Amino acid sequence: MVQAVSDSELIAKFQTGDTESYVELIGRYTEKVFNLALRLTRNQEDAEEVLQDVFLTVYRKIDRFEGKAAFSSWLYRITVNTAFMTLRRRKQHPTISMEDVNPQIKESWTGPTSANSDVNYISTQHQLREVVEGAIAKLPEEYRAIFLLRDVDGLSNQEVGEILGLSVPAVKSRLHRSRLMLRRRLQRFYDDYVRDDFIYYGPGAAACVKAGPHAS
Repeated sequence: MVQAVSDSELIAKFQTGDTESYVELIGRYTEKVFNLALRLTRNQEDAEEVLQDVFLTVYRKIDRFEGKAAFSSWLYRITVNTAFMTLRRRKQHPTISMEDVNPQIKESWTGPTSANSDVNYISTQHQLREVVEGAIAKLPEEYRAIFLLRDVDGLSNQEVGEILGLSVPAVKSRLHRSRLMLRRRLQRFYDDYVRDDFIYYGPGAAACVKAGPHAS
């Protein structure tokens, strides 16, 4: 069996001028970078622009990567910074419907649904998805990034801290605040539609938010 070349080995080759190693790195991380950029910008064109800018930055600054943290952490940090810079340049940006996104990205938000779902269930899920997306988009940048990386992508507190340059306690504190802010924003929707149900944010989610004023 041929053993896969590690990120560190590819980077070392790339730093010596091996462009094929750069192409391999792009192939490994394109989908993950695009998915994160799409969730941060909520716009497909912006996400594609972020993707291009991120890998251009990697190409230009790979010599600055010292290997003290995982390459993926360095890459995600560049992605988060680039996405937020893009949003700052565009004060008004349209929202792309999750129905127009490929199924893998869509599932990362909503999780699988039953093939036998009735019309009312589908309508409620669609409305729920829009409400959740809108609430997440209104989180302050520093809280939004932590929530997406931790509860949607399923990264550990340590990994999120490395990406954003924060201590683990700071990550935990901001994550807790982001969940509280989301709960407040979504309370009315919970009361009207999901009552005693749980909302699941995605395959890597670390927490669920329960409806009702006494949810823990």
